[in-house]
Amino acid sequence: MRQHPPHADETSRVDLCARARDWSEIQERMLVPLYEAVYERLEVGPGTRLLGLGCGSGLALLMGAARGAAVSGVDSSRERLALARERLLPTAWGARTRGDTRIVDGTPGDAADAETPAYTLVTAFEPIGCLAGDSEGLGGQLRAATPLAERGAPVVLAGWGPPERCATSSVLRVATRLADPLRSAGSWRPALRDDLEEVAQRAGLKPDGSGRVSCPFGYADVESAVRGLLSTGLFDAAITATDQAQVDKELAEALHPYQRRDRTVWMPNVFRYLIARTP
Repeated sequence: MRQHPPHADETSRVDLCARARDWSEIQERMLVPLYEAVYERLEVGPGTRLLGLGCGSGLALLMGAARGAAVSGVDSSRERLALARERLLPTAWGARTRGDTRIVDGTPGDAADAETPAYTLVTAFEPIGCLAGDSEGLGGQLRAATPLAERGAPVVLAGWGPPERCATSSVLRVATRLADPLRSAGSWRPALRDDLEEVAQRAGLKPDGSGRVSCPFGYADVESAVRGLLSTGLFDAAITATDQAQVDKELAEALHPYQRRDRTVWMPNVFRYLIARTP
């Protein structure tokens, strides 16, 4: 649901910190039904050793740890990882999580060493299928993670559901229209039916079931919705092609049909997950 802009000067780092905080406090919780459905289906518990790819600010890992799982996570966003460490490391919250928790800025291999037991579950909860080329980096991560997992271990991929089942699709079209000159640089596109299966097969994984989960996006007001959606990174190409003020204005206008009488914003969405197996 996001992409990471490059680190640049100190001003942009401040913006990235603010965006990471918006993701953690506003947007990340929208995918909680997805996390819960997957963990329930796969019976995540004390015997689970979970590796989260693109773990972000760690909410999915925290939910796994609350079920008793040993969790590790990797991501490329230093700002989000800092928030994940605040949530997950035992030194931050007493004995809230197990001492073998690892939160790593790097590759799947950086989260394990020769003494690390094989993972029994790998998750890639960041939804793919809405940005041109958004699955390319994931394929490499999956190939790197596969040798670290048990044979036949489940690997979970997530993606946006059909556009007609996702109210947010109409809002995301703002990103496509504004970013038109840079479309190849990562603007939004409608999810395709076989996005997840294609990624799994390219990574040498065998599909073994799937499901759909209702994940409505709900916000306190339009301002909160704008901040939350911008934190996904899906509007970065639009900001580059135009400017921040233009994107903020048109995004707010696109949200008006979903604003209710109490000023809250509500957009029903369906997300899809695929369970694949390591060879």
